[in-house]
Amino acid sequence: MKIRILVGGPDGAVLHDRPWPAVGDVVDGLPTTVAAHLVASEVAEEVTDRPPPARRGKSRKEDGDG
Repeated sequence: MKIRILVGGPDGAVLHDRPWPAVGDVVDGLPTTVAAHLVASEVAEEVTDRPPPARRGKSRKEDGDG
């Protein structure tokens, strides 16, 4: 599971026996359970190779042209 770090760690922090990555760094090679925990805790987000889903429908501003 590939993840992108969203939260910086304090000085000297480690992530799975490595120095804590900088915010925005992409990390690969962590055990899936560790990576999934970081994503669930909103410390990281999953990075996928597929593009984000297309937005559908109108925004609320467009719906209420009154």
